[in-house]
Order: sequence, then structure tokens, then C-alpha cells
Amino acid sequence: MSKRTLKELSELTKSDLIGNPDYIIHGVDELQTATPEEVSFFSNIKYKDLLKKTRAGAVCVDRKTLLEEGKNYLVSDNPSETFQKLVTLFLANAEKSGFTGIHPTAVIHPSVKIGNNVQIGPLVVIDRDCVIEDGTTISSHVSICPKVFVGRDSTIHSNVSIREGTIIGNSVTLQPGSVIGGCGFGYITNEKGEHTKVKHFGIVVLEDNVEIGSNTTIDRARFKETRIKKGSKIDNLVMIAHNATIGENNLIVAQTGVAGSAKTGKRVILAAQSGVVGHVEVTDGVVLMARGAFSKNITESGAYGGAPATAIKEYHEQVIHAKRLAKYAARIQALEKKINSLVETTC
Repeated sequence: MSKRTLKELSELTKSDLIGNPDYIIHGVDELQTATPEEVSFFSNIKYKDLLKKTRAGAVCVDRKTLLEEGKNYLVSDNPSETFQKLVTLFLANAEKSGFTGIHPTAVIHPSVKIGNNVQIGPLVVIDRDCVIEDGTTISSHVSICPKVFVGRDSTIHSNVSIREGTIIGNSVTLQPGSVIGGCGFGYITNEKGEHTKVKHFGIVVLEDNVEIGSNTTIDRARFKETRIKKGSKIDNLVMIAHNATIGENNLIVAQTGVAGSAKTGKRVILAAQSGVVGHVEVTDGVVLMARGAFSKNITESGAYGGAPATAIKEYHEQVIHAKRLAKYAARIQALEKKINSLVETTC
């Protein structure tokens, strides 16, 4: 484990040092468990008591945090980002494989073009006419079908499957078990109710700086492309269907489903277990709350909730009214009795 002075850490993270510049740090940890040899971070006010009690040798804080005399701090506009740089510094070696270069058990077709500083792990299979560009890492048991292109400095973790024709950009990360380019879910049903599979001959395109989570599936298009645009991050257990287009810098959270030919704009957030119906278009800057569903085009930016989704203010009103249904029912029953008694009296 490397050792660094607080002065070195301050320079590395471009943060302001309050405290002893020669203090030695060995690692990182949470506020409640950090030792005097470790650095931690504070970015949520609900942990203010832990900040006072922590034994951490230094704490990453923002510029609004009240500092105590005699303690060490790394002060910045974004303490979480500062801390992440330190996590990477102290823990990145744990991710490094013991295998270097191209492992002898990898099965690689002679037509494959491999760039410089590419690492290919045990039992990888790369089929014909693929291109793997410089600096890319492919971990064990990855299967890459024909005519796949993988850009520079990408990371493909174990047990990923990449179907034929897929195009992967630079600095893309595929987490374990993801499947890129499987056939879309399409069938033709005859008069007897029998289903015949519609073969999909399109591709998937993952642009630069995309990350795909574990066991997430992105289906190939029927005849054109399914595209995930640059900077988008997709969580574990997400389903993106054929011919969908995910815009730039989207965040799509666990167990979300995006149906065929749906399109999202830039900076869209789809929270956990949400959904987008097929052929629906979602404009830029939209947030869909957990378990919400878009069933029609969304043309205005903002937050939405519910299924079918409505603007967040209306959704909250619906939730409040739903919680009061028992009271409303009792009031209606009381009013009905009162009306009935008035009718009986007038008759």
C-alpha cells in the first residue's frame, strides 16, 4: 500500500490543505471506521456527528463545513469527487489482473486486428474480422462475435457477450455478464396463434465513455441500429430493446426497461424500475421517478412520476389523495346518509 503526505494528496486532488502538510496517509475509509492513518470524506449534513467523532487522519470537506482546530482537512468544492481520486490512488491496484498481455488460452481468429497494450484474459473467444484498439482490457470468458469493433482504452469485464457487428467506442466499460447485441424480442403470430421469430440483422453502437452495468442487455436492431450515445451510464439489470436510442449523458438505473424504438434526449434520468413504452420520445433534461412509466411523448423538461407518468407536482397530489381514500370514502358515506335522511324527511 502506498503512503502519501497530505501535501501530496492536496496537490493531486487540487484541494486546499488545512492542517499538517507532512502528515502521512496510508489509505481511505468511511468516517465511522477510518483510522488516524486514513482519509475520509463528509458531504451529507446528516453525518455531522460522525464528522466530530471520526478518528480519520484527514477528511475531505466542502468550503461551507465548520472546521475544528487541530484536525486535518482537504477542502474543495466537491469533497466526494476529491475523495474518489484518493480511493483510486490507494485502491486501484486491487483491480489489476495477474495476467498480462494475451493469455495463451484465448482463442483469437487470425483475421482479428489487435492494437498496442491490449490485455486479453484466459478463455476469451474473439471471432473473425474484429478490431481491438490500443489500451483495451478484455477479462476472462468474454465472447466476441464476428465484425465487432472495440475502441481505445475500453474495459470489458468477465463473462460479457458481444454479438456480431457491435461498435464500441473509446473508454467504454462493460461490467460482468452484460450482453450487447442479442436479438430483439420480435415474433410474427399466425392465425393459429403460433409465433415465428423475426430475425434481427442490425447492430448496437455504444459511443465513447458509456458504461453498461452487470447483467444488462442491449438488443440489436431489426435492420439498423440500437444506439447508446456518449457519456451515458446504465446500471445493472437494465433492458434496452431493439432500435432504441439513448441520448447523451443519460443515467438509467437498475431494473429499468426501455422498449423498442424509444428515444431519449440529453441528460435524461430514469430511476429504478421505471419504463419507457415503445416508439415514445423523451426530450432533454427529464427525470422519471422510480417505478414511473412514460406511455406518450414527453416534450417538456422536468421531473415526472407515476404510471402513466405525470408532472411531479400533479403526481405528488395524486399520491396524497390516494393516501386519503379511506377518509374520503367515510365522508362520502356520511354525506350519503345525510342526504338520504333529508330526502326521507321531505317526502
